[in-house]
Amino acid sequence: PPHGARKMEEYGRFLALLASALLVGFTSVIFSLVWVLHYREGLSWDGSFGEFNWHPVLAVTGFVFMQGIAIIVYRLPWTWKCSKLLMKFIHAGLNTIAMILAIVSMVAVFDYHNAKNIPNMYSLHSWIGLTAVIVYSLQLFLGFAVFLLPFAPVSLRAALMPIHVYSGLTIFATVIATALMGITEKLLFTLKSPAYSTSPPEATFVNCLGLLLVIFGALILWMASRPHWKRPPEKNARVLQPIAGTPESTEAESTVTDGNNADKSDLRINNEAARKQNLKLDEAGQRSTM
Repeated sequence: PPHGARKMEEYGRFLALLASALLVGFTSVIFSLVWVLHYREGLSWDGSFGEFNWHPVLAVTGFVFMQGIAIIVYRLPWTWKCSKLLMKFIHAGLNTIAMILAIVSMVAVFDYHNAKNIPNMYSLHSWIGLTAVIVYSLQLFLGFAVFLLPFAPVSLRAALMPIHVYSGLTIFATVIATALMGITEKLLFTLKSPAYSTSPPEATFVNCLGLLLVIFGALILWMASRPHWKRPPEKNARVLQPIAGTPESTEAESTVTDGNNADKSDLRINNEAARKQNLKLDEAGQRSTM
């Protein structure tokens, strides 16, 4: 098919996936609220079970839903005209909010356990959950220090970017797995009469919440791993790109962009000396673009 038709088809697929992810993620948040408000004792902050209930609500809202949106924010085509710096601030801001909500959700658990004299940190859910929060905090700190502040050299950014991306996706997948463990653990502990094994309405409802989290995670990871939905390089980097190109530049050139980008190939600098002078910096800049 013609390039324009193929581009619109890819754009349509992306929008369909984005709408699906937002719908599933938002539904997951609603499900977590219905669970604690309808089936459990509601929400409070007084050492009762209502305080514990902040844990699943804030974990699903922040650590799953908001972190997922933060991961794909660079992929939104209508943001490609925004400066990379602005998108970095949005990415960092969403992740910061997600981290704050995750920390508050953990404080609620520890506070509830201490008020009821329940042991802390004995389950696999708690081990992996606390590890995920710690690693996520380190990821956020290093992201600020290396990619947002202007002090890190380009070579360091280029070297750390693949690690940053891989770590982010791994943490996100780990958080969803941890949520599934927590859901199962809580249902086993609390559903006694009727028992979890008899599939009462609460068990079925919360199992569906787990399925929604898995679907949301799968959609986000698919969108984040498609190279043709990657944010294209900055305009000045594209102009300086050598005609032969690198694998990364080829991927960037094939990215779905505005219709007039193809015409800009005629604007490339023909001066060989200027191309060689800028090639090294440009390649590092390309690698630092998510």
